[in-house]
Amino acid sequence: DLDECASSPCKDHQYCLNTDGSFSCKACDASCVGCTGEGSEKCKTCASGYMKEDEKCTDIDECNLPEKVCTKENQDCVNISGSYKCVCSEGFEDKDGSCVQT
Repeated sequence: DLDECASSPCKDHQYCLNTDGSFSCKACDASCVGCTGEGSEKCKTCASGYMKEDEKCTDIDECNLPEKVCTKENQDCVNISGSYKCVCSEGFEDKDGSCVQT
């Protein structure tokens, strides 16, 4: 078997998997920018919204940072993978960019 992966035939956001007589390109984990294999522990660097922790790229919980990321009145922070979103608190709705009581 020829190791086609030696010539790095895959794109930047993929890793190469050598198979018998061939190869396949597999997508890197969402937490990676470039990778050498499957999973968040094989990242070359961590994607935005992730940080290296115990040799893995783990999600940063922006909602638990000392500096508030959702600064509008009656607004809550919701952590999502690799990012966060600001939503109006319960009993409030978004009206022209402000959270007003429903």
